[in-house]
This record gives sequence, C-alpha cells and structure tokens, in this order.
Amino acid sequence: MKTLQGKIIGFNSDLLPKMVQKKYALMSKNVYRFFRGTCHLYYQELCKEKNIPFSPASWICGDLHMENFGTYKGDNRLVYFDLNDFDEAVLVPASWDLLRFVSSIFIAFETMKIEKKKAMNMAKIFLKVYSQTLADGKSYYIERKTAKGIVETFLTAVCKRKQKDLVKKRCYLKKGKRLITLNKKYTALPLTLKNELCGHLQEWITHNSGRPYNYEVADVVFRQAGLGSLGLKRYCFLLKSTNEKEKYLLVDMKQARKSSLSPCINIQQPAWKMQAERVISIQQRMQNIAPALLSVTEFKKESYVIQEMQPTEDSINLDLIKQRYRDIYQVINDMAILTASAQLRSAGRQGAANADEFIEFGKNENWQQPIIDCALKLVAKTKQDYREFCKGYKEGKY
Repeated sequence: MKTLQGKIIGFNSDLLPKMVQKKYALMSKNVYRFFRGTCHLYYQELCKEKNIPFSPASWICGDLHMENFGTYKGDNRLVYFDLNDFDEAVLVPASWDLLRFVSSIFIAFETMKIEKKKAMNMAKIFLKVYSQTLADGKSYYIERKTAKGIVETFLTAVCKRKQKDLVKKRCYLKKGKRLITLNKKYTALPLTLKNELCGHLQEWITHNSGRPYNYEVADVVFRQAGLGSLGLKRYCFLLKSTNEKEKYLLVDMKQARKSSLSPCINIQQPAWKMQAERVISIQQRMQNIAPALLSVTEFKKESYVIQEMQPTEDSINLDLIKQRYRDIYQVINDMAILTASAQLRSAGRQGAANADEFIEFGKNENWQQPIIDCALKLVAKTKQDYREFCKGYKEGKY
C-alpha cells in the first residue's frame, strides 16, 4: 500500500518538475490549497465510502469547488457565469460533484476562520437549491440582466472589457512588434520549442474548422495558471489579424491528461480519441454556451485544449468570499442552479441518466443529509493528509 508521499509524488511524476515544486509550495500554504491540488487523493477516499446515497449517472466536472466557477465570453460573444474547469470531467454518479463541492465549502470556510455553523448553512442551501432545480426539470443559465451581487459585478465588468484591453495588459511593443510581456506567470520558451509551437498553431489556424480566420501567430510563451493543473504544459499565444491593423487575440493551449478520477470509475466511459476530446466534449454538453475558440489539437503526441484566453480575475476566490461574505449566499444559490442545470443539460448523453431520473432524484430530499455526513468524513481525511503532507514538506521529502 502506497504512503501519502508515494501517492502524491507518483501522481505528479509525469508533470514538469519545476512547476510541481511550485505546486507543492502552494499546497503547503493552507488546507484549501492542498484540497485543490490533490483531487486524486479525495476520490481515492470517496471510493472507499460505503454510505454515499444513490444518485443518477451524470456527466460531472469532477473537480467542482467554489473557485471553479467564473465569467467568460462564449463563442457567440455574449458573457456567461458558469462552471469553468473540466480537466477531470467524467461519467459517474451525480453525487460525486456534490460531495466535492460541499467539502470545498467546509474547508474554505475553515481556512477563512468562518464559524462551522455558517459553513453548514451554506452546504444545506447549496443542496436544497440544487435539488429544487433538478425537480423543476429545466436547465438555466445566468446572464447579466438576471444576475445579482458578485456575479452581476463580474458580468458587467466582462461586458465592458474588450479583447484589446486584455492584449494591452498582457503585451508590449518592441521595435513596432507586439509581444507577450514576460513575468512570473508568463515565461520565455527555448527558441526551438517556440518555433515548433508557432508552426503548429499556424497549421491549426489554417486547417481547423473552429479556427480564428485571418490570423497569424505573433508570439508564444509558457503560461503558469491554476493550482491542480500546475505541472501541465500550457502555452499562451498572441495572434495578429492579417486583415485589420492592431487587432490581436490571446489564445490558451493547455495539455490534457487522463482524469484523476479514472482509477475510481466503474461506469463504462466513451472511447475518446484523445484526452482533450474528453474535456471539451463534456464541457460543451454541460455548459450553456462554450467559450470562444474551444477546440483540440495534438502536439508531439500529446493532446491539448485550445480556447480564447479569459481574464483570470473574474472568478470566485477565497479573498473575494472573505471581503464580500454577505453576498456569498447568492453566489452559492447560483452555483447550485448551475450545477443542476449542467447535469440536466447533459442528461441522456452517452450513458448519463435521462431527465426524468434527475427530476425524481431532485424530488427526493432524503439523500441531502447523508451527502453532508459523507462530505464531513472526507474533509476530516483531507485535513489529516494535509498535516502529514506539511510535516513531510518541511522535512524535504517532496
């Protein structure tokens, strides 16, 4: 039986070593960051749990937590607030996303030193609204006109923001040529790799059906983003219009690998051509509208997800929650509606339960307290693992 150290190092062994060290450093900061960086450990424990109530088979995001919701511009150029990370997405019981999210509430609130009673109230609100939305049998989406509180602020800001503003923020001019600004999160690539990537994406622009027309690659750098995905190969491209002067796009290309839930799954999965296809296929069926330019590519026998780059500041994070705690009830309400809507939207697809099964599940509230009880057990194990990890990290074992 593997030790905790063996499980963590083994899971991260095929990732970029320098990024993995940064990931470990972030994971040591607090238990919530550890929770975010060890999705694989969470599901290994979840699989052992005997008292998880029955729930319909569903497409899930796999790593549903409070910071995995955010605003983005869709391929119809309208702005949405929705689930926004599908790296771990698979077909499993619907309750797995509920457990992960409720656990994130308990761990996040403890990290912010907010009393347990408030965390419990939030968990109950999430499950109640999720259940009611399923029972209605109708999927919803959140748009600017109907949004409230923090989400309304996000959507309003993104509506006003233009692509040129993002380009201006991320780029600079050098001898009349616009390039991506280098910093701690955007770093230079070896020249050979840079040329290979530029050539590859130019080829993708030429032949891919979802490509941005009349653009050419102007620059590319390595991009560091997220926490659970730190260590994956990820690149930021600057594309320049060949038709309009000073018109640019920033595009994200992120490596996709096998879902960390894979060892725990006992439901037959589709035979995906590549892992990136799994990610975007599930994303497209769960989100109301997919992000702009969402597509896949294969570079050096590794699969990647491509999409237009989105501003990272327009997402829920612990600092924001702490600053605007009074608005969090509305955010949790919205997240519950979106979670249920995503599952309803993808119902009946490739092995998922149909809408009627989800409606019946929503009408029966007997599973809500068992979900909370199971989540609390999983949270206790996460906290135990975190203490052991911190001890090993300080001793230099990672």
